[in-house]
Amino acid sequence: MDIIKTLATELELKEKQVADTVALIDDGNTIPFIARYRKEVTGSLDDEILRKLFDRLTYLRSLDERREEIIRLIDEQGNLTDELREKIEAASVLQELEDIYRPFRPKRRTRATIAKEKGLEPLANQIYLQMEKIGDPYEIASQYIDEEKEVLTAEDAIAGAMDIIAEMISDDADYRKAIRELTFEKGVVKSKAATEEDSVYAMYYDFSEPAKKIAGHRILAINRGEAEKMLNVSIDLEEETVLSYLYGEIVRESIFTDIIKEAVADSYKRLIQPSIEREIRNTLTETAGEQAIGLFSKNLHQLLMQPPMKGKTVLGLDPGYRTGCKLAVVDETGKVCDTGVIFCTLEHHDKQKSAAYVKSLIIKHGVELIAIGNGTASKESEIFIASLLKELDTKVYYMMVSEAGASVYSASKLATEEFPDFTVEQRSAASIARRLQDPLAELVKIDPKSIGVGQYQHDMNQKRLSEALGGVVENCVNSVGVDLNTASAPLLSYVAGISAPIAKNIVKYREDNGKFTARKQLLKVAKLGPKAYTQCAGFLRIPGADDVLDTTSVHPESYDAASALLSAAGYTADDVRNGEIKDLRLRMKEMDIDAFCKQYDVGKLTVNDIADALLKPGRDPRDEMPKPILMEDVMSIEDLKPGMVMTGTVRNVIDFGAFVDIGVHQDGLVHISQISNKFIKHPTDVLSVGDIVKVKIIDIDTKKGRISLSMKEA
Repeated sequence: MDIIKTLATELELKEKQVADTVALIDDGNTIPFIARYRKEVTGSLDDEILRKLFDRLTYLRSLDERREEIIRLIDEQGNLTDELREKIEAASVLQELEDIYRPFRPKRRTRATIAKEKGLEPLANQIYLQMEKIGDPYEIASQYIDEEKEVLTAEDAIAGAMDIIAEMISDDADYRKAIRELTFEKGVVKSKAATEEDSVYAMYYDFSEPAKKIAGHRILAINRGEAEKMLNVSIDLEEETVLSYLYGEIVRESIFTDIIKEAVADSYKRLIQPSIEREIRNTLTETAGEQAIGLFSKNLHQLLMQPPMKGKTVLGLDPGYRTGCKLAVVDETGKVCDTGVIFCTLEHHDKQKSAAYVKSLIIKHGVELIAIGNGTASKESEIFIASLLKELDTKVYYMMVSEAGASVYSASKLATEEFPDFTVEQRSAASIARRLQDPLAELVKIDPKSIGVGQYQHDMNQKRLSEALGGVVENCVNSVGVDLNTASAPLLSYVAGISAPIAKNIVKYREDNGKFTARKQLLKVAKLGPKAYTQCAGFLRIPGADDVLDTTSVHPESYDAASALLSAAGYTADDVRNGEIKDLRLRMKEMDIDAFCKQYDVGKLTVNDIADALLKPGRDPRDEMPKPILMEDVMSIEDLKPGMVMTGTVRNVIDFGAFVDIGVHQDGLVHISQISNKFIKHPTDVLSVGDIVKVKIIDIDTKKGRISLSMKEA
């Protein structure tokens, strides 16, 4: 297989573009580095396309490895023909390869191998060829009677021959491919109740949908119901549909017609159908998993790219009943400067005492925002805080913050190292405060699967999910850039070229030697060599560095070109630092950019990126996102009435709709049918996590805590 050609065709790219990109990958360059600093080579391929290319490259290379292995194994058996080799070389998917290899794969003892041991293969071949038009099949079979081999009658001989024929049909790659396609096109996924008890799977107790149309989230739900022994699942297909196809392909008019038909039916029912059903269910699950991973990835990207609340002192509150609400005050740099506990969520709690303590913290530290975790006792905590804020002379706002994964982080080794003197609850309160300050910097400390913006994440390929979500975090971290002097080891470990051990070494170097003042100091960090430096340097920023270029996304390999560009445009480094180069683009139009590029061995795309970086040295792409909604007062589900129009924040997008936080304890659901007046294939066509949207309340079920919302009626 010509992998470069295949990738170019599939991704609609030029072959040279693909070949050059593959060469960069093979040379050990990371995806973020290639996307940002090798645009001339790739033709400006973005991170998303590069990851697709990388995934397909990995798949096609493993396919080629398997192809070579199959050719070797069949050749060692002495069964490799030119025709078979050609067929193997032409296979474009793994399933096709395995179908071809199936007849040659070493088998456990089957009914067919037992029949072959009894010497019945010649009879099976004779029957399968169907050459005889006259005669008695049983008379021919009687020649194979052999008491020693336990073939006692002609009927025994024919039964054994039919077992061999059934396996021959089952092993035929062309038949399997056709039956797989038939089953997918015409099969129906059915689920029935395996129990009489009520459950969350009740809607699937008598469910059916065509295999080719069934939605991915239903497949994952059905699979989970089956795993929990609540459902029995099958793919049903009219048997006659397949048998008529096989009869047409195999059966000829002969004295063996009835025998062949019986062998065909046995082959399908006993061997092919169960196997094909498993394969199709695996394919449906794989496809559903990829769709769910794609959705999870998109939601995670939006969540991580939520704008930070820069320069704010935040009070984090981790709600609780019996053990109280844990508090942590975090200053604008993320440093914890105070902790405490209040009891304010139960009737007998001294709420006046708690309010006085919180007010003292607000005044002492100049708290501007309060972040309240949205878990147990959050509603009572919110009511308490909203009431307290009305009594203050200064404006302080609060916001509900997702606690997803906070407990995982609080009990982790990392949290213990970060806050050795804190309890688990205090760590959680600090994490909640920091999530509001800088979602990206705090959430990278948690396994992405625990962040709570996916669906059925525990039911999919965990390795594939981890790889995809890790790629999303890596993309977000590198697109934002990282402050080399404040970043935690987990945040640094997502920077291109930096492994977890090197990230720890950077933090240790910082602790031992003080703040970094120049990027080139990274080369003094243990195990961070020139290769890693090339990959990571452009994504690490040093605010206030001596060299202004160290504060930007300009890569050190382009420093000469950047300095020359400034000089040619009549600017200095101080002008960049003071934001006095607004006319840079105008002055560049008067330059001979082609000659400049040739002189400094840079491409036009790189020069354009250098100009962008110089114009906005501290640019954070998250600042362009809508700011989160801050609150002053509290509402409950009881305050809501159908017809009310409210503003909310999208918290999660799923296949059948989106959950929106409208400021009550329970997120409301906007069903896909209520998102837009226009037809949309998927909620992500219109919505992303973090979007601020207007919604109209169409129904409230206070008992079940369900709120139905509509965007199209708002």
